[in-house]
Amino acid sequence: MVEDELALLDKNINEFWNKFKGNVNDTSCQMVGLRDAYKDINKAFTEKLAVKLKEEERMVQMYLEYQNQICRQNKLIQEKKDNLLKLIGEVNGKKQDLEILTTTIQDLKEEYARKKETISTAKKMSEERLQRLQKSVDIFKDRLGLEIRKIYGDKLQFIFTNIDPKNPDSPYMFCLHLNEARDYEVSDSAPHLECLAEFQENLRKTKNFSAFLANVRKAFSTMVYS
Repeated sequence: MVEDELALLDKNINEFWNKFKGNVNDTSCQMVGLRDAYKDINKAFTEKLAVKLKEEERMVQMYLEYQNQICRQNKLIQEKKDNLLKLIGEVNGKKQDLEILTTTIQDLKEEYARKKETISTAKKMSEERLQRLQKSVDIFKDRLGLEIRKIYGDKLQFIFTNIDPKNPDSPYMFCLHLNEARDYEVSDSAPHLECLAEFQENLRKTKNFSAFLANVRKAFSTMVYS
């Protein structure tokens, strides 16, 4: 009985051991399979991760390059903007200079027109005075022995004769011209007349040239007879 029981126990132990060994072998095979599957999965994941990282790195490089391009474009745009503002400032400055120049030219034109009108008026007045003078000359030339000569500096020289009965051809003279103020100016009397300045003032006031010539001749005559 005991031997049978021992034999049965030994049999059961052997069966359990064999079964345990079989289970262990199966488990080992499963572990090896799981390990190999893990390696394959890890390898595939690593490869995909590497590809993903490279793609991300490429995207980052592209983004940085794009940012650099934007910075360069912004810098170029700012330079063009600054140049444009500078050019606009220069154009505005030239425009102001042109306006000033135009105003100056207009002022010069107006001033020239005024001076031209003044000169024209003065010329007309001078011509009128010369006409009156010529008439006076024509009147007194024969009656008073008067000769008129044009000399240097646009002066007229008046020469009287027939004043001294002892020497009828002896000349008595003075010079006359129009000054910058367009007034009569008498000078260079020969012989010298003290009253010539007074005659000049009367001539400027009265514009009566005939009376002026008569007074000058009379003064020369008085000098001869005194």
